[in-house]
Amino acid sequence: MHECISIYFGQAGIQISNASWELYCLEQGIQPDGQMLSDKTIEGGDDSFNTFIETGTGKHVPQAVFLDLEPTVIDKVCTVTYHQLFHPEQLITGKEDAANNYAHGHLTLGKEMTALIVSSITTALRFDPDMNVDLIEFQTNLVPYPLIHFPLATYALVISAEKAYNEQLSIAEITYACFEPANQMVKCDPRHCKYMACCLLYHGDMLPKDANAAIATKTKCSIQFVDWCPTGFKVGINYQSPTVVLGGDLAKVQRAVCMLINTTAIAETWTHLDYKYDLMYSKCAFVHWYVGEGMEEGEFSEACQDIAALQKDYEEVGMDSVEDEGEEEGEEY
Repeated sequence: MHECISIYFGQAGIQISNASWELYCLEQGIQPDGQMLSDKTIEGGDDSFNTFIETGTGKHVPQAVFLDLEPTVIDKVCTVTYHQLFHPEQLITGKEDAANNYAHGHLTLGKEMTALIVSSITTALRFDPDMNVDLIEFQTNLVPYPLIHFPLATYALVISAEKAYNEQLSIAEITYACFEPANQMVKCDPRHCKYMACCLLYHGDMLPKDANAAIATKTKCSIQFVDWCPTGFKVGINYQSPTVVLGGDLAKVQRAVCMLINTTAIAETWTHLDYKYDLMYSKCAFVHWYVGEGMEEGEFSEACQDIAALQKDYEEVGMDSVEDEGEEEGEEY
């Protein structure tokens, strides 16, 4: 039995947590006061509920901790629909905020999308393993080297509530949609880059053979793996249909898929970030805010060097090992 304690930091983290735990409760049949619906059948025994703690009164309390320097964000947790879920000891606050040095997630749809992805990734912690992928397997399959640990997440099918009854796609179609940049959570283009690992997590009405057929077709067409890493996909399936929040912007669908890939395309993000960083740092924009809090200016240069090293690491893992070996042999002669 695995247990998971979720820790949420700052305004962005806490806003995402509100959407996530609302979704988890809907999936598990837990009411806003923490009580189980009387007609809900618990499948899988205690293993399905290792993200919740059941008290002696039958209340299910999330295994989560919320932290923020600024108390008003935590105070909002106490006013949302599911505020009775949380024990006061889980809500930890300070006296001052961080003056918005870090941007917070404020778009409702963005929070709902993040909640769907987090829910898909942690499915194995809350449901019986139909064909679920354990969190430990994510680390084993997605991270070939310790520093190459930035997976790219995509999610399909995302449909607005207005199209709820007009658009239901096949397994192949939602699988192909996951490989489209428009459905990614990070702006980059992996279509012309190399994959190191790929995990597909399906929800809903489907058969494993349909997923395998869709993946096989897609692989033949356009996916290229690095030659030093075994070519293949990790597939997880949860036969429960995706859950959506009542009154939200997302439509209820019969099936969906979340994909996590480790790809060299993520280096495009570091390049874009480095460019924007250089524009601001060349003018020392906002540097005084950080120095005034105790940072040293040398730390900014070190951070830039770390990003440059990360970019180079991703470039190197995308190289063909055969070419590298040939160059080394040529040098010996």
